[in-house]
Amino acid sequence: MPQLKVLICGAGIAGNALAFWLSKLGHETTVIERFPKIRASGLQVDLRGPGIEVMRRMGLEEAFRARSVPEQGLQLVDDKDKSWGYFPANRSGRGLQSFTTDFEIMRGDLCQLLYDVTKDRVEYRFGFCVKKLAQTEDYVDVLFSDEGRERFDLVVGADGSGSHTRKMILDAGAKDPVHPLGVYAGYFTIQKSLQPGEGYNATAFIAPGNKGIMTRRADPHKYQAYLFCNPNSSHRLNSATKGDIEDEKKGLAEAFCGAGWKTSEILKGLVDADDFYCERMGVVTMDYWSQGRIVLVGDAAYCPTAMTGMGTTCGMAGAYVLAGEIGKHCGKGFKGGIPVPKNSITVALAEYEGRLRPFINTVQKGLTDNKNYMAKFPSSPLGVQMVYVLFWVASLLRLDFLAKWVLREDTKGWKLPEYKLMTDCACN
Repeated sequence: MPQLKVLICGAGIAGNALAFWLSKLGHETTVIERFPKIRASGLQVDLRGPGIEVMRRMGLEEAFRARSVPEQGLQLVDDKDKSWGYFPANRSGRGLQSFTTDFEIMRGDLCQLLYDVTKDRVEYRFGFCVKKLAQTEDYVDVLFSDEGRERFDLVVGADGSGSHTRKMILDAGAKDPVHPLGVYAGYFTIQKSLQPGEGYNATAFIAPGNKGIMTRRADPHKYQAYLFCNPNSSHRLNSATKGDIEDEKKGLAEAFCGAGWKTSEILKGLVDADDFYCERMGVVTMDYWSQGRIVLVGDAAYCPTAMTGMGTTCGMAGAYVLAGEIGKHCGKGFKGGIPVPKNSITVALAEYEGRLRPFINTVQKGLTDNKNYMAKFPSSPLGVQMVYVLFWVASLLRLDFLAKWVLREDTKGWKLPEYKLMTDCACN
């Protein structure tokens, strides 16, 4: 088949993973990113189930492990720093992962890895974004932010949960596909060297009032802090303007003031943090992921949020299935020839959705039932204490049902599709 000319909007994990596969299939692939360079930043992410399998089919396990985080497991502590149990990472190679997976990595390191293995056969353009898209029967006319124009056979939105591409394909007056979970999360790092006997463990602390803190370490000189709460925990936080970093910091400080454990140290680190980011968690659910020659992948189409532990895995699996269906219905690309018929692309995009949606539905099941996700967890002091006791019993008996309840790795029988053409290409 003739070579497809594909534009991918967003040089994150999903976009770069898709670029890997499409370029391996021989298609002319361009990735644009609004930032001036690859965003090798962000905190810790992981792979589970299908995401691990995709990474292995890419032939990147050795390179991934060379950059992986040596996190050993997760412990739950109370306000006196007493441990109530510990779940180690599952290193057996069998069964579901635990709270800590065998494939932990910093987001920036995974983005950089995918960029490094694609940059020689993919055109990356930084400091660019799409200003306007116009479709015809044979191509998509793209107007870029620098006023330049170019035609593509296919445009892919891999630009995150706040996707600009998604807004361009939604019908006028369509309902916002982002469903708020009623969870605000603050992410940042704190400069503090590894203490004797500390180890590389994730540590979780639960406070009354639907608040939680998690710390994890990937660097001997600093650790990551994650603060989770209902926005109603603080009037200032609830009214803070998105992107107003100082107001968001003060709102989180107000919400967690006096919460216990190491809150004072963490809130002091919050004030000094220069990498702070506040996320208003929301699940993206859509009736369709494509329109004509424009399609969405990853968080732009089906963000499951960090609460499921499956965001990176969904992005990797989605990129693989999308590329696999393009390879199946549009073939391996070669230069020259007539444009690829729209029907071939339409079928490929329909099959992409048909194969992937059952998996996404399983991951997202129940998340949009109400707008207060934190309400499913106990908020009273007694209720929180019962969670600690339950965690202690589960840890003592090595029953990992808590991870299975909180996380969404169990695919309920869904299997990652096999694409022989993709397997053959990945080996070259």
